[in-house]
Amino acid sequence: MKAFFRQQLDRYAARLGELEFLLSREDIMKDMDQFLVLSREHSDVAAVAGRWARYRLREADLGAARDLLAASGDEPEMAAMAQEEMHAAASELGQLDAELQRMLLPKDPDDVRNAFMEIRAGTGGDESALFAGDLSRMYTRYCERRGWKAEIISESASELGGYKELVLRITGAHVYGDLKFESGGHRVQRVPATETQGRIHTSACTVAVLAEPDESVAVQINPADLRIDTYRASGAGGQHINKTDSAVRITHIPTGIVAECQDDRSQHRNKAKAMQVLLARIQEKDRSERAARDAAERKSLVGTGDRSDRIRTYNFPQGRLTDHRINLTLYKLLTIMEGDLDDVVQALQAAQAAEQLAALELGTAA
Repeated sequence: MKAFFRQQLDRYAARLGELEFLLSREDIMKDMDQFLVLSREHSDVAAVAGRWARYRLREADLGAARDLLAASGDEPEMAAMAQEEMHAAASELGQLDAELQRMLLPKDPDDVRNAFMEIRAGTGGDESALFAGDLSRMYTRYCERRGWKAEIISESASELGGYKELVLRITGAHVYGDLKFESGGHRVQRVPATETQGRIHTSACTVAVLAEPDESVAVQINPADLRIDTYRASGAGGQHINKTDSAVRITHIPTGIVAECQDDRSQHRNKAKAMQVLLARIQEKDRSERAARDAAERKSLVGTGDRSDRIRTYNFPQGRLTDHRINLTLYKLLTIMEGDLDDVVQALQAAQAAEQLAALELGTAA
């Protein structure tokens, strides 16, 4: 393990002692808010410090086994025992090394949150809308595989099928952290169903994944900055939903950001859902602006998630998916379109982890 990682881990061990002292003080125990904050930090720090203690123990075991092997001389049983312990210790040290490096990576607090996913048809007309429908199906199937729930917040269907625009709310464990790299431009190359001469067409959609805001720390909005319009829903839902002005559109006047919801018969519930989407879009705007400033200083391997970035190509004639950010190519497009996104998601997360480790090492060296 590199020296700078050891220095970082030693700090966790020292911080654990400080936290245990603070949590034993009566004044801290009487301040419930401060006690909870320190308790959460203690839990995180203890997990790292515990694995680091195990690493050092196995490191000592490896050294002792090497000494035993050197002293075994003509005793084959002792030599075999020493070699077996060396192999076991080295194997566990490798696993602990990788685990500790992951634990040191900076964490995005939004990773554990639910998410809104917006899919919009782009260039390509009807074929783009059909592809938006295919992407919706792919992500919905992936949610089913993960045990997540996906519900439609708003939709604008295309006449030939698919969607001009679709907004989903996805709830479950670690949704945003696993889906955030899906933001960007998705390009498809295939022969459209409407093509009579068998020519391959290229069209595109954009996907945006937004973390659902934490209500306790959500962006504060002046009600005077909002324009709220109600209108008659146009989607499915039976006769009642089409006879009342239950759909809601909210416009944030200073930014021009708009959110709408029409999936519920209740205007009140649609307003609440639209407000959630609006807050998520405003939060994402702030996040994107910060990411753009950071990108000016350091180019990110997996991109900023800007919708104008072309991140991925789906080539149906070749059965190929290519993620351009990390030069990942998989020849299993049909299974991916059925929701088998694990290889893609894990590769993107691994690329981010490698980038974060490099940045951490660079920052420590500086």
